[in-house]
Amino acid sequence: MTTALDDAQLRRRVKAPDDDGDCHVAAVASSSSAGPQQARPDTKGKKTFGRTPDGTVFVVPTTHDMVSQLLDPRQPKNFTDLIVLGFLALHIVAAWLLPAGWKRPVFALVFLGWRASYNIGIGVLLHVQSHHGRLITWARRWKLFEDRDNPRPWLYGLLKRELEAKITEDYVFEEAPIEYNTWLVFRRFVDLILMCDFVSYCLFAIVCGHVPKGEVFVMGAARWALGIALVGFNLWVKLDAHRVVKDFAWYWGDFFYLIDQDLTFDGVFEMAPHPMYSIGYAGYYGISMMAASYEVLFISIIAHLAQFAFLVAVENPHIEKTYNPPPPRLRALSHSQSDPTVLLAGPDDDDEGDEGEDEADRPLMAAEAAPESPAAVHDMVGLGNVDLFRVPDLAVVTLPFYMAVLTLATPSTAPWQAVFVAHALAWRVWYHLGLGIILDRQSKTKMWTRHFLKFGESAGEAWRQWKGMQHFCMIVCNASFMAACWKMYSAPEDWGYGLVLLRHVVGASLVALQLWTAFSVYGSLGEFGWFCGDFFFDHRAKLTYTSIYRFLNNPERIFGTAGVWGAALITWSRPIFIMAIVTQILSLYYLSFIERPHMQKIYGRSLRGEAGLTKFIKRSLPPPVKGWQESMDRVLDDTTHFVEEFIETARPKFASGVKTIVRDTSALFNMAPARLTITRIAPDLTGLDPKQYGLTVSGTAAAQPRRATGKESLSGRFPKAVKTMAYEYGSPLRVRWRAPAEHSTGDWIGLYMVTDNRSREATEVSSLGRWAPTSSGVYDSLTADSSIATAEHEVGDGMVEGEVLFEGDKLWWTQGVYEFRYHHDGKHTVMAVSEPFEVAISPFTEEEVDSVQARAVVEAAILPVIQRCLDRDPDIAPNTVDEPFGGHVERDGKYARRIVYAIREMFGVEFAPAVVLADRNARKLAWRICNAKEVLSRGTTTPASREV
Repeated sequence: MTTALDDAQLRRRVKAPDDDGDCHVAAVASSSSAGPQQARPDTKGKKTFGRTPDGTVFVVPTTHDMVSQLLDPRQPKNFTDLIVLGFLALHIVAAWLLPAGWKRPVFALVFLGWRASYNIGIGVLLHVQSHHGRLITWARRWKLFEDRDNPRPWLYGLLKRELEAKITEDYVFEEAPIEYNTWLVFRRFVDLILMCDFVSYCLFAIVCGHVPKGEVFVMGAARWALGIALVGFNLWVKLDAHRVVKDFAWYWGDFFYLIDQDLTFDGVFEMAPHPMYSIGYAGYYGISMMAASYEVLFISIIAHLAQFAFLVAVENPHIEKTYNPPPPRLRALSHSQSDPTVLLAGPDDDDEGDEGEDEADRPLMAAEAAPESPAAVHDMVGLGNVDLFRVPDLAVVTLPFYMAVLTLATPSTAPWQAVFVAHALAWRVWYHLGLGIILDRQSKTKMWTRHFLKFGESAGEAWRQWKGMQHFCMIVCNASFMAACWKMYSAPEDWGYGLVLLRHVVGASLVALQLWTAFSVYGSLGEFGWFCGDFFFDHRAKLTYTSIYRFLNNPERIFGTAGVWGAALITWSRPIFIMAIVTQILSLYYLSFIERPHMQKIYGRSLRGEAGLTKFIKRSLPPPVKGWQESMDRVLDDTTHFVEEFIETARPKFASGVKTIVRDTSALFNMAPARLTITRIAPDLTGLDPKQYGLTVSGTAAAQPRRATGKESLSGRFPKAVKTMAYEYGSPLRVRWRAPAEHSTGDWIGLYMVTDNRSREATEVSSLGRWAPTSSGVYDSLTADSSIATAEHEVGDGMVEGEVLFEGDKLWWTQGVYEFRYHHDGKHTVMAVSEPFEVAISPFTEEEVDSVQARAVVEAAILPVIQRCLDRDPDIAPNTVDEPFGGHVERDGKYARRIVYAIREMFGVEFAPAVVLADRNARKLAWRICNAKEVLSRGTTTPASREV
């Protein structure tokens, strides 16, 4: 059975906030705890309560999985079950009757079609339900569950019979919330798609299955045994996951409502991240082995990758939005800036700086808000952080480039192969052993830091130099290894011979596994942990086991060299295999004798003894094996201690030494000759006079709009009688519209740049979400009506008026000249266009930015701009210059981009968005602006005159 809800992260929940305080309903799971898992609570005989988004509490009836409903004769059957079984029967009949030459391509297309229905079709439905509640809106608009005035009584009766036949207890069709009924109908579509997806895949494997030529009995038996084992393991993963998450999570129930059931994630959820999307697809590869077909293997890989894309694009964003909201913003006890302002934080307000500071674990004082030097925010890792103005980045770009040129320019003869392999091996030894020894001396004697202090540098400079060195060595080490693999690799003449193709597939999978491990480790540790920051700073011992560390204490020990072994399989070269063995040994040495002792020294008992996977395996072992395992653990521990003491004693003897997008293609049409345009009036516009429509815009006027610059001609310098309105950057805009009483309820208003559209009769470009309806309850999106500030009302003479509000994401966050357009009946036919207006950022004219008084002026100027950039949301925007920004700023990069754009236009200083995330409040940003202006206006200080 294919998955319907396969995600460890998805089910690792944080309790939803209690809106009214009288009922607690949320799907809850233990977070990534280091302690033992608790047994699941006995819910037999207990009622489960659910709550809809509007606060309605109801009893959640007991439901059954789709396999039981369809195939168990004890379960009642209904019309929709017969439809699903009929689809499955059609697949089986087609596999039997189709000609032999048609079976493989037809069933490949059929399976890919059902897989697209799953990952794209269901994905789109869940996406619009999560963001706009569209499935609920459709059900409400079509009156699917309303008995009175139902335009389709036959459909109402059918749904009532179908749903009540499936649920015999605690369920009344008319009394159930619309969210629950919509979810039940959605389940039936999911059942059809998932069952057809699984059956079509199995039939494709059957029609592709064969016995390879020349296969001996032992190989065939081993292939079938391993395939059956993988399928059995896959079946256990599915059943155990369903035991934990039940139908509510299996069918994405939390997209519709929440429940009060506490879930404890034991079993399969302790084995691997996203078990239903990772190890839950092991059966695909088991079936591929039994079929002995590369076609089945490749289509399995495609389906598996599509499932991961579904997880990343649909489920993870919903989980982040619903269950993991940002922590509450720090708020000041006093808004007075004359006294130190103590800020209060919630229990989850823990932030760890990249430089090893512990400021997040104590109250933040206003007196400390202005640091002596800007905090470092320029990360090293990732293509997005490459900056060729930095020496390490320039080196890691140029040196691999030269290495690639040399690799391609030299022949793949034995001498050159030996040179490249030796070069790669030397870098590998230096990266693991050389850097490891440096870290060991840094841990024990602070050798690296002392070296830079000797020349008058700071500990921060030592840390920055270490990051550059480690990053450079890592890139060159991997580049030299890839160059050696290129030299040792020769493309096979026959891809179908033996295990050639399988070796390439498995090798590429191992490389992908190591890349995923690296991304997971970096995402969990951050820049500080990735570059071993706790070797350089006395960082407060505070360990959290999240992401991949929830399942493994040291993922690099197991998966850290998977890519090297994958390259060895792909090249099938003895030198690369030897290099893989050396890499494995050096990696284990580094982890066991350098990293582990240091971790024990600084974290002590905070280190977790067993990871989730280890605990699960130990619990699954029979008692005799457990005793043998404990004895082996003691032997290994004693041996490890002996080796560590021996090496520590002998160590001294060996110590010698990547701005804008083109919106239309009007330039292409400028080359065409003039043409005659005939305007055809739509029938629904008959009787409507565009002159009766009107738009009036109001907002916060810009304090100092930019007008004449002194460079215009004489006539251009005189002000005109009617001035174009200019509004402050980010200020909400109110639009009062006026239309005939008989106007369409589907009318809408959009915000556009004046230069976006050539025609004033029809809009040519998309609004990109910057639109608002004139009437409520017309459009499917639940968020569309939120822009209506004043509902439609009569104003006499057969005219009506209303008002809509454009703010937040419905605004353009860039300077320019804009206009509002009133459109007819959901189309792009323009009935009215507002006067053009300008969105401007008032430039800062203070010249003495280095004085204390000017700094206060900068703070006063930047605070309201920041508040507007943060949508004036009290949970995000600060009230004073000392209050930090809300956690949404770190979650969503749009806020930081708005702020740095405003700073650039106001002060002429360009910052990276990471600066906003590092400073976290307006006072630090103001200090940074003043410092940057001073440096740019007076020049940088020399090292001799710099204050240390």
